[in-house]
Formats: sequence, C-alpha cells, structure tokens
Amino acid sequence: MSNTPAALTPGTVLVLVDLQQWIVDRPAAPLSGPDVVRSAARLKTAFEAAGLPVVLVRYARMDGSDGGPDSPFNRFAPEVAARPGNEVVTKYGIDAFAGTDLAERLNRLGATSLVVAGIATEYGVGETVRTAVTLGYPTTVVEDAVAALSAPGHRAAVDVFHRLGVTLTHTDRLLTPAA
Repeated sequence: MSNTPAALTPGTVLVLVDLQQWIVDRPAAPLSGPDVVRSAARLKTAFEAAGLPVVLVRYARMDGSDGGPDSPFNRFAPEVAARPGNEVVTKYGIDAFAGTDLAERLNRLGATSLVVAGIATEYGVGETVRTAVTLGYPTTVVEDAVAALSAPGHRAAVDVFHRLGVTLTHTDRLLTPAA
C-alpha cells in the first residue's frame, strides 16, 4: 500500500490561478475566497512535499495602475505565497496561457497533466482550463478549490468543464493515498 496519492505522480503540475489577496477578498460563490485558499494551500503543500511543480498565476493590469506584478497590491494570499522552486507567471488578461510563457514552462517542467484551482471559475480558471485541454493536457479541476463571482457563473463553467472532459474532484479525494 502506497502513502502517495495517485494524483501526485511525476508529470502532474499544480496550477493556481489568481489567488492574490485582493481577489480572494472579493465576494465569491459557491465558496468564499478564504475557503478556496484553504483547499489550494493543502494542494500546494502536498505537491511541494511530493516534489511536484507548482505554478502560481497572477493577474496584473497592463497599464501598471495596480503598481505592477510585484507590488503589494498583487501579493498572493499568504497561505499560497510563492516559495523557492515555485514558478510564477504574470498574465495581463484572463487566460494564463495568452501572452505568457506558461506553455513553455509546462513543457520545461515535463508536464503531462494539470491540476487547476483558483478564482474565478468562469474567468481565469475557466479560460486557462479550456486552453490546457486544447493543448492536450488531461486536466483536473478541484471543486473545493475554485469559486466564481456568482453561483450561476460557477455552474456554467463547471458545465463547460464536463463537456470538455475535464476531471472534477475534491481536495480530500485527490490527496487520498493510492491503495
């Protein structure tokens, strides 16, 4: 019997989308931002402990009116802050792949599948997942580690994930050791 969760296999990369404190503090559904961060932090800790890559994606305004990517305004929530060895990608739009080097980083990391979490399901998470699927990555979305700006927006995004063949799971299930 293995103590390693089946999902934590070489080639699997965790992608955390837009978990900056200012985004986490906004109203969200069906979970609150802090609830999403708690689950995302568990995922991040497990991936790091397994020696698997973690990519943190942050949104910054193209015009710099938010102080830029490294400004205090754009800091990640403390529970998921970047640590040595984590990759940080800055995007200036909704999709984490558009106009960034995310695809190249995933290739360099040897990514064969992605686990995605973050805010907002119908925007940054959803667009990133769609592109990942288009690029051929088997993708898992962790339902207790994503939230949207509205419950209907979340449900619509989850429906799209089902149609795309995305695996939906929960943190506890994902982190359960393989039998």
